Amino acid sequence: MIGIGLYVKNSLEAAELYKSAFGLELGYHVLNEDGSYFHSELMKNGKEFISVVEAKREMLQGKNPVQLGVTFETKAELEKAFELLRDGGKTELELCELPWSPCAAEVTDRFGVNWYLTLAQHRPDDGWQP
Repeated sequence: MIGIGLYVKNSLEAAELYKSAFGLELGYHVLNEDGSYFHSELMKNGKEFISVVEAKREMLQGKNPVQLGVTFETKAELEKAFELLRDGGKTELELCELPWSPCAAEVTDRFGVNWYLTLAQHRPDDGWQP
Protein backbone atom coordinates (compact mmCIF):
# COMPACT_ATOMS: atom_id res chain seq x y z
CA MET A 1 0.00 0.00 0.00
CA ILE A 2 1.29 3.46 -0.85
CA GLY A 3 0.31 6.58 1.08
CA ILE A 4 0.64 10.12 -0.26
CA GLY A 5 2.10 13.02 1.72
CA LEU A 6 1.92 16.59 0.46
CA TYR A 7 4.46 19.15 1.70
CA VAL A 8 3.02 22.61 1.18
CA LYS A 9 3.15 26.18 2.44
CA ASN A 10 -0.08 27.26 4.20
CA SER A 11 -0.96 23.72 5.24
CA LEU A 12 -4.19 24.73 7.03
CA GLU A 13 -5.52 26.41 3.91
CA ALA A 14 -4.37 23.53 1.70
CA ALA A 15 -6.05 20.96 3.93
CA GLU A 16 -9.33 22.89 3.77
CA LEU A 17 -9.13 22.98 -0.03
CA TYR A 18 -8.48 19.24 -0.30
CA LYS A 19 -11.22 18.47 2.22
CA SER A 20 -13.72 20.40 0.12
CA ALA A 21 -12.48 19.15 -3.26
CA PHE A 22 -12.44 15.46 -2.34
CA GLY A 23 -15.08 15.22 0.41
CA LEU A 24 -12.54 14.50 3.16
CA GLU A 25 -12.53 14.86 6.94
CA LEU A 26 -9.65 15.79 9.20
CA GLY A 27 -8.41 12.78 11.13
CA TYR A 28 -5.36 12.43 13.36
CA HIS A 29 -3.21 15.57 13.30
CA VAL A 30 -0.40 17.32 15.16
CA LEU A 31 0.17 21.08 15.03
CA ASN A 32 3.44 22.98 14.90
CA GLU A 33 3.95 25.81 17.41
CA ASP A 34 2.75 28.31 14.77
CA GLY A 35 -0.55 26.43 14.33
CA SER A 36 0.33 24.88 10.96
CA TYR A 37 0.26 21.13 10.44
CA PHE A 38 3.29 19.11 11.50
CA HIS A 39 1.18 16.17 10.29
CA SER A 40 -2.44 15.84 9.28
CA GLU A 41 -4.39 12.92 7.93
CA LEU A 42 -7.32 13.68 5.64
CA MET A 43 -9.76 10.79 5.64
CA LYS A 44 -12.31 9.44 3.15
CA ASN A 45 -14.78 6.86 4.44
CA GLY A 46 -12.64 6.27 7.53
CA LYS A 47 -9.41 5.63 5.60
CA GLU A 48 -6.47 7.95 5.08
CA PHE A 49 -6.62 9.59 1.67
CA ILE A 50 -3.67 12.00 1.90
CA SER A 51 -1.44 13.58 4.50
CA VAL A 52 -0.75 17.33 4.51
CA VAL A 53 2.37 18.75 6.17
CA GLU A 54 3.69 22.31 6.47
CA ALA A 55 6.84 22.47 4.36
CA LYS A 56 9.86 24.39 5.47
CA ARG A 57 11.04 26.82 2.80
CA GLU A 58 14.10 24.74 1.94
CA MET A 59 11.90 21.68 1.36
CA LEU A 60 10.22 23.32 -1.62
CA GLN A 61 13.21 24.79 -3.42
CA GLY A 62 13.63 22.72 -6.55
CA LYS A 63 12.11 19.64 -4.94
CA ASN A 64 8.98 17.64 -5.63
CA PRO A 65 6.51 18.41 -2.77
CA VAL A 66 4.88 14.96 -2.96
CA GLN A 67 6.13 12.05 -0.84
CA LEU A 68 5.05 8.45 -1.31
CA GLY A 69 4.88 6.35 1.84
CA VAL A 70 5.31 2.58 1.90
CA THR A 71 4.62 0.39 4.93
CA PHE A 72 6.65 -2.83 5.10
CA GLU A 73 5.89 -6.00 7.00
CA THR A 74 9.50 -6.67 8.03
CA LYS A 75 12.54 -4.60 8.86
CA ALA A 76 14.57 -6.61 6.33
CA GLU A 77 12.21 -5.56 3.51
CA LEU A 78 12.40 -1.93 4.62
CA GLU A 79 16.21 -1.99 4.81
CA LYS A 80 16.50 -3.56 1.33
CA ALA A 81 14.25 -0.90 -0.23
CA PHE A 82 16.12 1.86 1.61
CA GLU A 83 19.52 0.67 0.35
CA LEU A 84 18.30 0.36 -3.24
CA LEU A 85 16.47 3.69 -3.31
CA ARG A 86 19.32 5.69 -1.79
CA ASP A 87 21.86 4.37 -4.32
CA GLY A 88 22.43 7.47 -6.45
CA GLY A 89 19.84 9.38 -4.45
CA LYS A 90 19.85 11.35 -1.20
CA THR A 91 19.07 10.15 2.30
CA GLU A 92 16.74 12.61 4.00
CA LEU A 93 16.33 10.61 7.24
CA GLU A 94 18.54 7.64 8.14
CA LEU A 95 16.87 4.47 9.40
CA CYS A 96 15.65 5.27 12.89
CA GLU A 97 12.91 4.81 15.45
CA LEU A 98 10.29 7.56 15.59
CA PRO A 99 7.55 8.21 18.17
CA TRP A 100 5.04 6.67 15.73
CA SER A 101 7.19 3.97 14.06
CA PRO A 102 9.63 1.32 15.30
CA CYS A 103 11.68 1.87 12.12
CA ALA A 104 11.41 4.49 9.39
CA ALA A 105 13.53 6.35 6.84
CA GLU A 106 13.13 9.02 4.17
CA VAL A 107 15.00 9.04 0.88
CA THR A 108 14.85 10.89 -2.44
CA ASP A 109 15.78 8.44 -5.17
CA ARG A 110 17.98 9.25 -8.18
CA PHE A 111 14.86 10.12 -10.18
CA GLY A 112 13.75 12.79 -7.68
CA VAL A 113 10.92 10.73 -6.12
CA ASN A 114 10.53 11.23 -2.35
CA TRP A 115 9.90 8.09 -0.28
CA TYR A 116 8.88 7.59 3.34
CA LEU A 117 9.59 3.97 4.34
CA THR A 118 8.14 2.60 7.57
CA LEU A 119 7.12 -0.43 9.54
CA ALA A 120 3.56 -0.46 10.87
CA GLN A 121 2.89 2.84 12.61
CA HIS A 122 1.01 3.73 15.78
CA ARG A 123 -0.11 6.92 17.43
CA PRO A 124 2.50 8.50 19.71
CA ASP A 125 1.71 8.88 23.38
CA ASP A 126 -0.45 11.87 24.24
CA GLY A 127 1.56 14.99 24.82
CA TRP A 128 4.17 14.34 22.10
CA GLN A 129 5.10 17.56 20.32
CA PRO A 130 7.27 18.14 17.25
